[in-house]
Amino acid sequence: MRDRMSRQSMIGGLCSIAATLGIASKPAAAGVEHFPVEHTEEEWRRLLTPEQFDVLRHHATEQAFTSPLDHEHRPGIYLCAGCAQHLFDARTKFDSGSGWPSFYEPLAHAVETSTDNSLFMERTEVHCRNCGGHLGHVFDDGPKPTGLRYCMNGVALRFDPKGS
Repeated sequence: MRDRMSRQSMIGGLCSIAATLGIASKPAAAGVEHFPVEHTEEEWRRLLTPEQFDVLRHHATEQAFTSPLDHEHRPGIYLCAGCAQHLFDARTKFDSGSGWPSFYEPLAHAVETSTDNSLFMERTEVHCRNCGGHLGHVFDDGPKPTGLRYCMNGVALRFDPKGS
């Protein structure tokens, strides 16, 4: 458990530094051409806040421990802030101690993954299947039943307590 927390703290620190320096930024869903929801860069800029745009469209990482969604505990559904795609049921959320909202399982057909080789390491990046927006990363140090930790940028999510 201590080793897992140390790894999470180290990765969180590196991501926070990268976010501050702006070095973890790249175009959204690199290599994928089309999604059901598409907008021009100008349209995305109008639809999203500057921080949402940086994270969802350019793969930036929000600073750890800054998202109010990290402390959200009500039942409901987490949606993509870019297109309102349903992503995670609140029942799969857990406190990972990483500083980002974490889930052990996405909803069926909600996300896709790709390999991310930034920050001098290989990670599995998580994208919204509907708009290609960058959500965060998935790691294999989560709780049962999946053993996975979907570590998401809170700014890339919207919470609906009604679950609709």
